[in-house]
Amino acid sequence: MTLTETTNPLLNLNYEPAFESLGDDYYDQVMAEEFPLHKLRWRNDALLPRVGLNPEKVTDENFIEAFGKFEQRKPFLAMRYHGYQFGEYNPRLGDGRGFLYGQVWGSDGELYDFGTKGSGRTPYSRGGDGMLTLKGGVREVLAAEMLHRMGVRTSRCLSLIETGMQLWRGDEPSPTRSSVMIRMNRSHIRFGTFERLNYLKRPDLTKKLLDHVIEVYYSHLVNKQVISEQEKYALFYAELVEKIAKLAAQWMAAGFCHAVLNTDNMSITGESFDYGPYAFIPTYDPHFTAAYFDYYSRYSYIHQPDICMWNLEMLQVALQGVIDKANMDAGLIKFGKYFLGNYRLLMLKKLGIEQELSKSETDELLKATIDLLKHYPISYHHFFADIAANFSQKWQDDANYILEGSEIKKSLGVSELFVNWAGIYHRILSNMATDEMNNIAQTLKKYNPQTVILRPVIESVWEPIVQQDNWQPFYDLLKDIQEFRI
Repeated sequence: MTLTETTNPLLNLNYEPAFESLGDDYYDQVMAEEFPLHKLRWRNDALLPRVGLNPEKVTDENFIEAFGKFEQRKPFLAMRYHGYQFGEYNPRLGDGRGFLYGQVWGSDGELYDFGTKGSGRTPYSRGGDGMLTLKGGVREVLAAEMLHRMGVRTSRCLSLIETGMQLWRGDEPSPTRSSVMIRMNRSHIRFGTFERLNYLKRPDLTKKLLDHVIEVYYSHLVNKQVISEQEKYALFYAELVEKIAKLAAQWMAAGFCHAVLNTDNMSITGESFDYGPYAFIPTYDPHFTAAYFDYYSRYSYIHQPDICMWNLEMLQVALQGVIDKANMDAGLIKFGKYFLGNYRLLMLKKLGIEQELSKSETDELLKATIDLLKHYPISYHHFFADIAANFSQKWQDDANYILEGSEIKKSLGVSELFVNWAGIYHRILSNMATDEMNNIAQTLKKYNPQTVILRPVIESVWEPIVQQDNWQPFYDLLKDIQEFRI
């Protein structure tokens, strides 16, 4: 059967050769691994309408043909890039266990990448097997859906297929099962993609790629009238700074630690992606570090905004042959303002407050909240989930009603920090109109899920998979995450 004759909706998508059209200075053509087994373990039907597909018209076998057996669409593109890894520049990077499968225009007018993870060796595998463990795939599916639920601008997984190979890993009991995943996000072009071109001293290729990025992902800048090329480039960098600052604020409010914020894991569209040893913080520990190999806590929870800004500084080095540095500096200096502004807004929403407060009220409430969380070993996520679950209009009348019946109040209700926090929260609520109070309950539910994938939660769904090949707890957890409705 030829490509034009296939009835598979996933293969019949109108794939756009946007990145491929740049030429092979930016990628290598590769083939996918042929796997001994193809078991579809996850299909993200919520994403199919975004690329114009009706989930009811797409079968499990369609997923296996397209994203497990890789029929019809070959060869694929292993993208070339470098990057700063834990602060040290590494010129031996690139897609080592994945490739760009294809690009598709979404119903929202944005171009989306389908990228693989665990699809086999490439020229950049550096001696590795190019594979993804099944547990690694399960963890990435969960991370992406959890972050999406919490309002983080993130990639998401379209499918996860078990592939039947036995893998050996130092950080998992081995041999362990294997999988191949399809990640869907706005772009796999990384800060490190530009860093490689600077390393090669090819400003011509840098400019070509930059023009492509602006044309495809920042097209509103192309349409601006009476704007010079340097102004357009400066506006692009300033907008990227704002996107990354907002992303860092989203991570921090969500209590999420990415763990590996190397420049090759930073997207040029300001989107969160590539989840390895990530973790959601159990308690508010600023120095919580998710990766066991992050010996100096470079990527600890509290350092994430600073690291994002440092990565943007390193991107300046890669772009300075094309963009005036003074213009980039003018954009970067606003990072702190963007981060703090967005972090404050997101933390207020976690407390149910979407309307504008004065700066003094905001600072007072958030300081009292963080002081309470930092001083006591309260679950960061359960604290806000308890506020959402126990919220009552009576909180407006008397501070003593706040978190009444909650285990948190039972343990901390007489502490000075709790009384102070509850008093400030009550005072702010007491000044709200009835309709504003009615909105608080909905806002609390929206921004504070009752279930968050802390490490014990992930292990609780992984263990049945290992012991009995029982996937139901995994599916039930994803249903809880995805089916939230206000």
